[in-house]
Amino acid sequence: MGAPAAGIPYWRLSSFYFLYYAFLGAMMPYWSLYLQAVGLDAAAIGVVLAVMAAIRIVAPNLWGWLADRSGRRLLIIRTGAFAALIAFAALLVRTDLWWLVAVVALHSVFWNAILAQYEVITLASLGEQVHRYGQVRLWGSVSFIVAVVGAGQLFDRLSVTWLPQLLLALLVLIAAGTLLIREPPVARREPPAGGLRELLGARPVQAFLAASFLLQFSHAPYYGFFSLYLEQHGYTRAATGLIWSLGVIAEIGVFACAHRLLARFGLRAILLASLLLAALRWLMIGFGVESLALLLVAQCLHAGSFGSFHAAGIEFLRRYFGAAQQGQGQAVYAAVSFGAGGALGALLSGLLWDMSARLGFVVAALAALAGWWIVRVAVRGPLVEAPGGARETMREQAR
Repeated sequence: MGAPAAGIPYWRLSSFYFLYYAFLGAMMPYWSLYLQAVGLDAAAIGVVLAVMAAIRIVAPNLWGWLADRSGRRLLIIRTGAFAALIAFAALLVRTDLWWLVAVVALHSVFWNAILAQYEVITLASLGEQVHRYGQVRLWGSVSFIVAVVGAGQLFDRLSVTWLPQLLLALLVLIAAGTLLIREPPVARREPPAGGLRELLGARPVQAFLAASFLLQFSHAPYYGFFSLYLEQHGYTRAATGLIWSLGVIAEIGVFACAHRLLARFGLRAILLASLLLAALRWLMIGFGVESLALLLVAQCLHAGSFGSFHAAGIEFLRRYFGAAQQGQGQAVYAAVSFGAGGALGALLSGLLWDMSARLGFVVAALAALAGWWIVRVAVRGPLVEAPGGARETMREQAR
């Protein structure tokens, strides 16, 4: 992983990623199992997952707009964390479909105030050493593994209906963790008139966002139904947790060396390789779930389907969006990919599940291939094609 560089608040930055992704690690593999346990069918599960994702279409942009204009990113992060905790506590009251939809919608509005703005604080804190972002972010991956494996062991012994209590405990830690965050001094910069609209009209930016949408669309069967898929084929919940964790271990390796990969190969090559690996991964899961060896190889491809694409995506946003528009750039990326892509993918996955789980993964592979074609055709230019320019470009934008 490399030693923390002098002058960087490495452990303070990393600790919040650790808490944030511990929540996701405890939730993502087991949320669909919980929803099934409280009586929801596949279509209803798809609706709940789609609502959670759909909130990300609007909420990150509203919070990003507010943060860029107020400069109060830390206040927004703290407000989001405490409000998300309070909203999620309502899950203990009832578990019928529309109550669940209302609770997760309200929780998601505030939850989506947190990460995009914390990414901006992290990058600003790193200053001229923003190439070390991957080394900070990887601690989120470490905690994801700990939470996935620990929760898997727990839910082999306890009912998965205890999941909300576990998640509430983690939300308390996250809210408390926001009190330790320090916002670096950053000169207030007014966004240039029409600047964001002009950036969003650039062909490489549009293509990158379209590919991000398709990649997250392709992840929907995995994030929403992979644990159910494994359970159908006889895997225990402890085994499910270990299988999930392998993907994140692979992701850690990518984050640890992301700056070297970007410097060697360039953004465009990393994006293209990531999308191809995603397509291969979904086909391997869809057709190879009964082979543990094939499934483990597929999980290692998480390094590409998520890890390298996300690292390259953060760098893409750094290069194309100026310092005054980083919050909105991160928010647009989250809204288009995790929001719109995740919502549409979750709805379709829920509808396809009862027809054929395998078909859902085939559709996912086709979506990833479509994203690869878009990047190949439209993401071009010196900012994305030249290897070796990552650090220099990032340093310029940090000034």
